[in-house]
Amino acid sequence: MQTASIAANHIIREDVQSISNELEDVLAPLAGTTLLVTGGSGFLCSYVLDTVAWLNDFILDPPCRVVSVDNLRSGIAARVAHLADRPEFRFLGADVSQPLELDEPVDWILHGAGIASPTFYRRFPLETIDVNVSGTRHMLDLARRGVRSLLYISTSEIYGDPDPKFIPTPEDYRGFVSCNGPRACYDESKRLAEALCSIYHTLYHVPVKVVRPFNVYGPGQRLDDRRIVPDLISAALAGQPLVLHSDGRATRSFCYVSDAVRAMLLILLSSADGEAFNIGNDEREISIGDFALELAALGGPPPLPVVHQASEDPHYLTDNPQRRCPDLAKLRRRFQWRPTVSLREGLRRTLHSYREGE
Repeated sequence: MQTASIAANHIIREDVQSISNELEDVLAPLAGTTLLVTGGSGFLCSYVLDTVAWLNDFILDPPCRVVSVDNLRSGIAARVAHLADRPEFRFLGADVSQPLELDEPVDWILHGAGIASPTFYRRFPLETIDVNVSGTRHMLDLARRGVRSLLYISTSEIYGDPDPKFIPTPEDYRGFVSCNGPRACYDESKRLAEALCSIYHTLYHVPVKVVRPFNVYGPGQRLDDRRIVPDLISAALAGQPLVLHSDGRATRSFCYVSDAVRAMLLILLSSADGEAFNIGNDEREISIGDFALELAALGGPPPLPVVHQASEDPHYLTDNPQRRCPDLAKLRRRFQWRPTVSLREGLRRTLHSYREGE
């Protein structure tokens, strides 16, 4: 793992500055409050931490206090190590699948703890279920004490392998998910976590919102994650052939991380209690094969070769969705949000970010 390449380099700082400047007015209520972030050393949540740090330096007065919780099973301490000495940041090494006792009240909760890589959640299926179900319930119980808002980071995997008639996939699609396949520990526990969010909102009026990210990528994602984008980025950085363990025909809609984080923060600070929102990029659905070719061209010159090779994992493609594309009409309509970073620009920024740390 290249720890230097996932620290807050200038690409991440540019992204964070852009997010902060665009949402300056929206995020003003964070001033003088406390934000609890679970999974704070992970890919998405570390961007949130960096954004709050930037806001504290240039916009918020008094600053927002941050309590970041992570057991580092999949998060990486090096990603947020530059924040460790800041007085308004507190880092706790804890597993949120167990009750979390805090000695201070919190105003906002962003619950992003979890194991999202198929390779790792299949290796730790019970731990995956525990953090998604018990961890979410613990956060909901904490929220009952009087938080302003709780944002739960779910996943587009709750839709399973959608019927083609429901692509782009809207939030009210109920999903086509296996309850006993190799991905079930993740997909089904995320679905149950969303059910818990809905129940707590109905019974206890907890101000919870849910986001379902679609294939978010970018700087700071760990390269040993074993998902398709980190695998291909790793190969491109090494100047090696880009290996696909499929025929490359499955399609995805890739979203650059700064666009996803903008949406997350907009929803966290909103009044959309009890609602779920897709977040992603609906402007280009692309095959995995074409995605690899685009990245191969950026990895050169000359363009790197793309090769197809069967995975040593016999279940690598089991229950793998053939198409994944979000319907973002609800997000666009409610928040006047739109993706701003194209796939080519996002990949260029991602590669530049990792090369800066080499």
